[in-house]
Amino acid sequence: MPLRRKPLHPRRILIAHHLLLGDTLLLTPLLAKLRAHYPHADIVLACPKAIVPLYAGRPFDVNVLPFDPRDAATVRGVLRSGPYDLGFVAGDNRFSWLALAADCRWIIAHAHDAPAWKNWPVDEAVPYPAAPAAWADLAADLVPGTAPSAYHPDDWPAPAHVTLPDADRLAQPYVVLHPGASTAVKRWPDARWLEVARYVESLGYLPVWSGGPGEVDLIRAIDPDRHHPNLAGRLGLGELWHLFAGATAVVCPDTGVAHLGRLIGVPTVALFGPGNASIHGAGRYWRNVPFVAVTIPDMPCRDQPYIFRRRIEWVRRCDRSSTTCVAWHGDHADCMGRLSGAAVCDALHTVLVKVQ
Repeated sequence: MPLRRKPLHPRRILIAHHLLLGDTLLLTPLLAKLRAHYPHADIVLACPKAIVPLYAGRPFDVNVLPFDPRDAATVRGVLRSGPYDLGFVAGDNRFSWLALAADCRWIIAHAHDAPAWKNWPVDEAVPYPAAPAAWADLAADLVPGTAPSAYHPDDWPAPAHVTLPDADRLAQPYVVLHPGASTAVKRWPDARWLEVARYVESLGYLPVWSGGPGEVDLIRAIDPDRHHPNLAGRLGLGELWHLFAGATAVVCPDTGVAHLGRLIGVPTVALFGPGNASIHGAGRYWRNVPFVAVTIPDMPCRDQPYIFRRRIEWVRRCDRSSTTCVAWHGDHADCMGRLSGAAVCDALHTVLVKVQ
């Protein structure tokens, strides 16, 4: 008799990971599928502390536990939350050890992470498919069976209402411009952001800058005369939700807030340079959400066939930094530089026409 058996009717399920904002939000189809297949289970998501406020409304009736591997108190919180019947590991399989320590009876993860010790606690290793697919859909495929229904913004309750800074100016129709990104190689040239801001203004909308605490100076460099409201560094994720929800559209690089825009259902124009728009685009689950990817489909230097340290032959993306980029032009990567202001303005015009 094997020591571990997969439970047929799991009552408690843990999702173990420590992903950034975008990849955490890309786990949404996994949550939806688990809830559809196990309607009465207690589903618990380990969640980076800064992202927890987005789950205050308990989408898909999921509970979240704040988790940071550098914060002993949060680690103890996850470990003491067990036992669990099922554990799912998303992205980095090192967190299969977290699932094991939280007393998950059966652990499921994608196969072939490296080095091999990451995979030792995994009971069921699911290979990546041979054909291209969106990573969010691949996360859902960790659960066998019917795919979840297509996402609708009503599936995700908004965080508690807040009064935003500059609320009087936000009473008029506005478009959010979010220049910051998780890495310098995803940054678009500053002058083009100002070009888009002027275009937004010409259409009768108010351009509103947003950004994280570390992006205040970035936006000051783009708009030194402070022509438009700048909310960078002034909003947590809960407040950012409401800023996006009130916007007519959002323009941003391929970064976490692009996926936040999809959850909210606000028309989002996302700029893809080193990232792959097919892998991190709508896929099956977000097919009905207004999301436009501006990209160069066949960038020759988007040539790294890896995702979460797994070599997948159909993957074409780039994880280089500004110091290792093979086509760095002073303040931007060539893949971002090839995205013209006109192309982004055209994409924005397309989504604005649809909402008028």
